[in-house]
Amino acid sequence: MNSHHPLPILVLDDDEIIRVAIQETLKIEGYNVIPVDTAEKAFENLKSQPFSVIISDQQMPVMTGLEFLAKAKEIQPNAARILITGVLTLKTIIDAVNKGEIFRFLAKPWVREELLATIKNAVQRNELLTQNQRLQEETSRLNEELARANAELKKQVVDLADNNKELDEAHEVLHKNFQQSVELCFRILSTFHPILGKQTKTIVDICKLLSDSDYLDDDEKRVLQISSWLHNIGLIGIRRDVVNRSVQHPSSLEPHELALIKNHPIYGQTFAGFVDKFESVGITIRAHHERWDGSGYPDGLAAENIPKPARLLAVAVFYVESGLSRQDAVDEILRLSDKAFEPEAARLFLKVTHLVKLPPKVKEILLSELTPGMVLAQGIHTPNGVLLLPENHMLDLVTLRKLREHNLVEPIPERILTYY
Repeated sequence: MNSHHPLPILVLDDDEIIRVAIQETLKIEGYNVIPVDTAEKAFENLKSQPFSVIISDQQMPVMTGLEFLAKAKEIQPNAARILITGVLTLKTIIDAVNKGEIFRFLAKPWVREELLATIKNAVQRNELLTQNQRLQEETSRLNEELARANAELKKQVVDLADNNKELDEAHEVLHKNFQQSVELCFRILSTFHPILGKQTKTIVDICKLLSDSDYLDDDEKRVLQISSWLHNIGLIGIRRDVVNRSVQHPSSLEPHELALIKNHPIYGQTFAGFVDKFESVGITIRAHHERWDGSGYPDGLAAENIPKPARLLAVAVFYVESGLSRQDAVDEILRLSDKAFEPEAARLFLKVTHLVKLPPKVKEILLSELTPGMVLAQGIHTPNGVLLLPENHMLDLVTLRKLREHNLVEPIPERILTYY
């Protein structure tokens, strides 16, 4: 029995016995079948509702089954088309299958198991094509939105340049205010999603430590430090609920939502281009989820094709975003060396972790999950903005009791973030 209720199946045959036989066989298996005896009725149905499968007998009055299915393809191209024929000269039919005019054909008399297997495959094909079409439409829509956003951002840059006597002067002003622009992007990200803001700050601190080595030249060190601030900026173009689930419950993402998340380095590259004029920052942001073995995203870059700053940024991002404890994260980085990470980048990170105390990581928890000894990663306020407990406050039993009593009288609306 089918439990997911696919779209109905259209059956065209002028022989009532055949129509009833197919309908009863498929009905037992849970399929919804709409039988018709003329092509005219079939076309009316095709224009009024979608079908997963279209079945037609070859020997029909007015037009043949192949002719009917060719026209049906124009109306519903994603519907799988099946031809029933009693003719054993199959060259024309096989040519139609090879050209994609029909999905399969069944010879009379057919075997019940063969009919059911063909229908099952046809339904699956329709679902796959329909899903792919939805994903393509969503991708096209997002590309259009991104193009509009890019156009608006470019217009703003042009407007800024027009207000200055020369474009070079405008670039100089932007360069002088660069740090303010980076901090503004960070504040936007923190406002959009506080956990991402906290994680970004930790990643920035780690990248500063990594930059103290001789692994990078001076220009690459600058690129790494800027990229560490901006690497997640592309997420602000994605719905907040999708981003929130990607941080806390990534396994709950739908395929099209996961595709959006995997495209955020591309969006980030675009946004970074309006903050920093050096192309290397955008390239590093785009590549920070690539893997040393070539299985990363969005471009599947491997080994030396991954920019050196992106190799270090990838290790730092994994350490912070993995959700693992400090030691477990370090062990996992060691295990993934030469797979996800360049061995030299992993070794440098491990060297830093042994020489320097790494900044703490942040997680979001419920008020009921707070325990003595936890340290707040951000302050807790009343709905009116009054500070109850500051950032870095270590909780004890007395504080927890008062906090929970206050919550009963005046519920605390904001997220609770702690270090771990």
